[in-house]
Amino acid sequence: MPVVARKALKPRTKPAEIRREDILRAATALFIAKGVGTTTIDEIATRAEVAKGTFYLYFASKEDVVAALRERFVTGFRDRIHRAIGACPADDWTARLKSFVQAGIAAYLDEYQLHDVVFHDHRPDQRRMKGDNPLLGDLSSLLASGTRAGAWSVDHPDLAAIVLFNGLHGTVDHAIEHGILDGGGLAENLSALFLRMLRPD
Repeated sequence: MPVVARKALKPRTKPAEIRREDILRAATALFIAKGVGTTTIDEIATRAEVAKGTFYLYFASKEDVVAALRERFVTGFRDRIHRAIGACPADDWTARLKSFVQAGIAAYLDEYQLHDVVFHDHRPDQRRMKGDNPLLGDLSSLLASGTRAGAWSVDHPDLAAIVLFNGLHGTVDHAIEHGILDGGGLAENLSALFLRMLRPD
């Protein structure tokens, strides 16, 4: 009697981390297309192909989804910068600062649409947002370490980090507004400007 091969059955449920990823991916697409305010949980659940009740197993509210996407953006941004800096020689402070700028610009340009909806559209409190930014601490540490090594002179690393980071942010916003999405030349020019600021002599 011939053996009939059974068709592989698809699992009825996905692993939790994949299901959560489906929801975040669906929310990202909807937030970029419609904005956070006008997107509903029903729409997110439908796009993610989950029941509304399943949505609530992972997130208590739409605000929780926004917070998760914000955390993901910052984590990815920092990881990208840390990898770039880590690839530089430990004593090459010029290369390390340039890597911060280059990786930061590239990361922002790659994800600026998501950045805009989860930070600006849904969080108008700009003062608090800037104060919460862990990248300021990363940049301040880089500036302080470079000062101790004699690579440049920065009396107030925290203050300098605010000036440089917001300069980077504003420069990229200006580039996006004018349709410039290739950050190579922008990073080179901005790095040169920052180094002149850090080495006034």
